[in-house]
Amino acid sequence: MDTHKGAEPPSAARAPLRGSAAWRYFGDIRNFLIAPQLLLLQVAHPVVGAGVEDHSDFRAAPWQRLWRTVSSLHTVIYGGQAAATAEGERLLRVHAPLKGTDSQGRRYHALNPEAYHWVHATLVRGGYDGHRIFGTGLSAEETEEYYRGMRDVGRIWGLKDHHLPPDWASFCAYYDETVGERLELNQSVLDVLTELRRPQKPPVRRLPEALWRPVGAKAAHYVLLVTVGTLPPALRERLDLEWSPREERALRRFVRLVRVLVKLVPPPLRLAGALAIAYWNTHGPGTDPSARRPLGAPA
Repeated sequence: MDTHKGAEPPSAARAPLRGSAAWRYFGDIRNFLIAPQLLLLQVAHPVVGAGVEDHSDFRAAPWQRLWRTVSSLHTVIYGGQAAATAEGERLLRVHAPLKGTDSQGRRYHALNPEAYHWVHATLVRGGYDGHRIFGTGLSAEETEEYYRGMRDVGRIWGLKDHHLPPDWASFCAYYDETVGERLELNQSVLDVLTELRRPQKPPVRRLPEALWRPVGAKAAHYVLLVTVGTLPPALRERLDLEWSPREERALRRFVRLVRVLVKLVPPPLRLAGALAIAYWNTHGPGTDPSARRPLGAPA
C-alpha cells in the first residue's frame, strides 16, 4: 500500500503542556537507553524499511541521522506550540516526495498513514517501556494521561484522529497486532544491526579512533543487550536474533544497575538532556525566531 492520504497540516494540534504526563515522562534519561530498539522496530515495517534504504543517509552518517531524529522529536514535545507546529509541518514537507518501489516490487510512500503511525507508535510505547523496564512504571491513570498527550503529538505530525487508537488499551491491541503481522526482516534491519554491533566513531574531531574502539565496543555490548533483550520474543525469532539465558541474566543485572543509578538523579535533572536538545533546536544558530517559545509553554 503506497497511499499517503490522511496526513494533514498540524495547525490545530496541541503540543504537550509543561508538566503534563507526556512532558514529564517522555524525555526521561532512561528512555534514551531504549531508543535503538525503537529504531529497529521502525525499520522492520516494510514501508519504513524501504524508505530508509532508498532515501536515508543512515549507513553513511548514523550519528548525524540519530541527532536529527532526536532533536526533531524533542522539539515537538519540549519546544513549545509554535516550534512544534513548525516542526510537524517540516516533517510533512520532508517526507512528501519520498516514495518508490521496494525490493519485493511493492510501492511505498513515506506518508503512508499506516507507516507514519507506526513510527509514532514506537515512540509512544518506548516512553512507556523505558519507565516500565528501568523504573517502577506508570500507574494506569498516568498511562492514560501520557497516551492522550502523545496522541496529540501524533496529530502534530499530521495524523488524523481515526489513525490514532482512542485509548491505551486500543493502542496496545494495535501495537501487538502490528508487531505480530506486519514487521519483517529487511535490508534496513540488517543495516541497523550492523551499526549497533560496530558503531561508527561519532563525528567529533578530537576523539581519536584508538580511544573510540574500546569505548564503542563496550557501548555496543550494552546497546545490543537492551535492544535485543527488550524485543518481543516472537519478533526476535523472526529477525533471526539469538537470545540466551546468559544474556537474559546480563540484561537483568544491567537493568538493576540503571535503576539504582537513576534514583541518585533528582527527577528534574532526568529531563535535562531532552530540554537542552529542544532549546538548542529552537534557540540555536539558524533557528527561526518566530518559532521560539519558553520550553513547554503554550502558544
